[in-house]
Amino acid sequence: MEYRLPLEQMQQNVASHPDKVWLNQPVNRKWTSYTWKQADTQARIIASALHANGLQPGDKVAIIGKNSAEWFICDFAIMMAGLISVPIYPTAGADNIRYVLEHSGAKAIFVGKMDNIQALEEALPQELLSIAFPYPTLACKANWLEWLEQYPPIEELPTPGPDDLFSIIYTSGSTGLAKGVLLTQRNVASSAKAAANLLVTRKEGRFMSYLPLAHITERCVVELPSVYSPSGIYFTESLDTFIEDVQYARPTSFISVPRLWTKFQSQILSRVPNNKLQFLLKLPLIGKLVAKKIRTALGLQEADLFGSGSAPISPDVLHWFNGLGISIGEGWGMTETSGLSCCNIPFELAHVGTIGTPQSCVEMRLSEAGEVLIKGDAVFTSYYNNPEATAEAFEDGWFKTGDKGEITVDGAWKIVGRVKEQFKTSKGKYVAPVPIESSLGRDADIEQVCVMGSGRKQPIALIVLGEGASTDRQELQNQLSATLASVNTELESHQKLDHLIVTREPWTIENEMLTPTLKLKRDQLEKKYGHFLTTGLKQSIVWEEDIS
Repeated sequence: MEYRLPLEQMQQNVASHPDKVWLNQPVNRKWTSYTWKQADTQARIIASALHANGLQPGDKVAIIGKNSAEWFICDFAIMMAGLISVPIYPTAGADNIRYVLEHSGAKAIFVGKMDNIQALEEALPQELLSIAFPYPTLACKANWLEWLEQYPPIEELPTPGPDDLFSIIYTSGSTGLAKGVLLTQRNVASSAKAAANLLVTRKEGRFMSYLPLAHITERCVVELPSVYSPSGIYFTESLDTFIEDVQYARPTSFISVPRLWTKFQSQILSRVPNNKLQFLLKLPLIGKLVAKKIRTALGLQEADLFGSGSAPISPDVLHWFNGLGISIGEGWGMTETSGLSCCNIPFELAHVGTIGTPQSCVEMRLSEAGEVLIKGDAVFTSYYNNPEATAEAFEDGWFKTGDKGEITVDGAWKIVGRVKEQFKTSKGKYVAPVPIESSLGRDADIEQVCVMGSGRKQPIALIVLGEGASTDRQELQNQLSATLASVNTELESHQKLDHLIVTREPWTIENEMLTPTLKLKRDQLEKKYGHFLTTGLKQSIVWEEDIS
C-alpha cells in the first residue's frame, strides 16, 4: 500500500492551511502558538543550519529533552536536511546516553528542557556538535534562536522513498542494553495514518504531548497523527503545571499510561472516599454532575476519546473510570511495530481487559506456544548493527514480540504477560505475574504492584499504596486482607499469593524502578526486594517498614 510520507504530508498542510495553529507551547505561564507555516519556516532554517555546520545526508542526529514545540520542529528539520533522528530519553543515565551516542554514531545533538543535566554533562563527548533549544539547559556549542537569526531557510527538500530510514529508536531498556530499532518512512507513515483515523475524533482535534518523545508511542500516536489528521498540539511546562496546562488545552483526545491513570485515580480518591463516590455516581442527575465536575477538574470535559498503553492496566481501573464517563481504550504496540498495533478503540465495554483488535497496518497471529507474532507495513525489519538480534527476532517473516497472548471468542486480543517474565516456583510450576497484578489492581488503594516468587513455594506481591489510602493501619490491613483473599480464590493453587508487602517508597524513574515509559523494571525490583523471597514472614499483610 502507498502512503503519503511524513514530510510530504507536512508540506500538504502548509499549503492547505498555512495560518492554522499547530503547536502551543507554555513558557513562564505564557502560551506561544506556531502555525503550520511558522513551524515549517523554522524547520527549514534549522535544516539549512545543519548543512552549514557540515552534516551530510544520512548522518545521525540525536535529540534529548522534554516535549516542546522545538522538539517537533527539530524532528522535521532533521528530515528536511536528509538526516536521521536518534531520540534519547531526557531521564536517561550517563551510561545509556553514552551508549546510544556511540552506537548510533550521532554527529550532532539537540538539547532541550531537562530536569537534570548532570548525566548528559558527564556523557556528552567534547567534540560533538551540540545545539541548545531556547530553555534553561546544558551549555551547548550552538543556540537554536541564534541559528534562526543566522541562516536562510532551505528551499529544496529531499523526497525520501518509503523504504528509506526515518529514525533509529532505542528501546526503553526494561532488561539489558537498549537495541536500536531501524524504522522506515513506510513503517511510521502506515502506523501514524492508521492511528490518526482512529484517534482524531473531530475536525478541530486537540492533543496533549507530554509522554516521552523518545518513545515510539508519542511519535506515532500523537506527533505524526497530528500531521496526518491536522490537530492542535499542546505541551506542558512542568509537572507542577500539568493539570493547569491540560485545563487550558481542553484536549479532545487524551492518551496516557497506566501509572498516570492510577495516579489520577489516587488523587480523586484522596478528596472523596471511593464508597461515597460510587454512591453519588449511582444517583440520578447528581451522578452525572459529579462525574462532569471530576472530568472538568482534570481538564478532560471536552475529551471524547481516551487511551492507555505502554504497560498493562487493571480492568477494574478501566471500569472505575468508565463510571466517570472516561472510557479508556487499552492499546498495545512496540517500538518494533511503530507504536500502536492493536486497540480497544472505538471503545467497547465488552472488550475491557483486552487490547481490542489489530490496526489496518499489521497482521497478528499466535504461535503454537501462545506468543504474539506480527507482520505488516508498520513492522520493522532490522536492529541497527545487530544482525544476531535481528535473526533471533523473526520466524518465517513474522516478528516474535515476546508477549504471550490470547484471542477471545469475539476476536479481541489479550496480552497475558511476557514470555520471559514467567518465573518458576519451588514446586516447579510456572507463574505469569501480569494477570495477578491486574487482579490486585481492582483495589483502588493499590497504585503499583509487582508479583515475584522465583524459587519460592508461593508467589508474593509488592504493592505501593495510592494517595487516597486510609491512614488507619488496621482498617487498611482489613481491606488488603479482603483483596488478597478475593484474588486468591481466582488463582490456581501454585499461583496463590502468600503475602502482600506494602513498600516504604513508590517506584519511579528516578529510583530506577521504572523505565522512562513507566514500565516496571522487574530486575531492579527483584534486586531491591529480593530478600523477601527468602525472609520468613508470618502475616499475610506486611509493611516493609516493620521488618527492615
